[in-house]
Amino acid sequence: MSDHVLVINAGSSSLKYSVVDARNGESAASGLAERIGESQGRHIHRGPNGETATTRSIPSHEDALRGAIEAFESHGPSLDGLDLAAVGHRVVHGGSKFSASALIDDALVDAVTELVPLAPLHNPANLEGIRVARQLFPGLPQVAVFDTAFHQTLPPPAYTYAVPLRWRDDHGIRRYGFHGTSHAFVSRETARLLGRDPADVNVIVLHLGNGCSAAAVRGGRSVETSMGLTPLEGLVMGTRSGDVDPAIPAYLTRELGLSMDEIDHALNSASGLKGIAGENDFRELSQLRAQGDEHAGLAFDVYCHRIRKYVGAYYAVLETVDAVVFTAGVGEHSGEVRAASLNGLGRLGIAIDKDRNNAPSAGARRISTDDSEVAVFVVPTNEEWQIARETLGVVGN
Repeated sequence: MSDHVLVINAGSSSLKYSVVDARNGESAASGLAERIGESQGRHIHRGPNGETATTRSIPSHEDALRGAIEAFESHGPSLDGLDLAAVGHRVVHGGSKFSASALIDDALVDAVTELVPLAPLHNPANLEGIRVARQLFPGLPQVAVFDTAFHQTLPPPAYTYAVPLRWRDDHGIRRYGFHGTSHAFVSRETARLLGRDPADVNVIVLHLGNGCSAAAVRGGRSVETSMGLTPLEGLVMGTRSGDVDPAIPAYLTRELGLSMDEIDHALNSASGLKGIAGENDFRELSQLRAQGDEHAGLAFDVYCHRIRKYVGAYYAVLETVDAVVFTAGVGEHSGEVRAASLNGLGRLGIAIDKDRNNAPSAGARRISTDDSEVAVFVVPTNEEWQIARETLGVVGN
């Protein structure tokens, strides 16, 4: 059997897939089915013969995955020829039940179903992807890789909220954290770039995309992270507010008569950069800021201020820091964000080299000065490879 893993990431109206060699991270092919359930869906397949795109009705996730299988056969490579070792599924919320990736069986499906109230927008879609894949690949072992699992090493002072005991014990109210596969991959890759064992390295990871999170990783283990019970807490994001005064919802209910559903929707979908500047795409925001747009300038400043505040806090948590590392779309591509977020931290031993920071590059690289006590890196994340590695580790190949 080969080391190839079919990685599936099922969203509410999309299904991403990739065949990854778990040993070296190389992708044989990947694709995306989007607008599932709408009148006109789109399926993109990227294989050895280039990219093919088709527009058609995709009524369900089952249709999407069947379309992916057909694309492999029509445009390559053949799944039979790849001799898949397993299927790995991204599952957003594993609660406190799962501290590591796990082999999928009926009991696991039941457990993930029980966690739906903690991730009502994500876990149902993840479960649908699992259901369909188990039906279409009955002979292959399948593994759930949880976004929350990497953060199950948080110590009690980091994951405990100061709320009534009944909330914590009976309803699972605690910090779980997300983007775990990204934080795991990037912290490990940073240790490699430093030429050291992950167990000997302390790293602050900044995952900055449309969703953003920070993590303090001590010796390869997450000890603090910015997202909480849900992905809403922490850094300012594209459409999510990040940290706000928890009394704001009650205030808005009294003053404006807003329902909790309306407030929840606003904080998750109409806040963050979009709430300040009316634009959540960072590329568009940067153009508006360059044109002198006042709201875009404020959004940029708030975004970077929050990152800098978390870097300082996580420095205190770790006590000693070997590296700060940026990843994901904004973290990998915006030198302005990296510079502004770490500006003024020279007393902490953090100094960015301007030329290195601004040099165009798509690969992992050091952007700190040679004499910076704390190394600063840009490391492209590869969640698919991390999922494939963990999947292969579970099935024991």
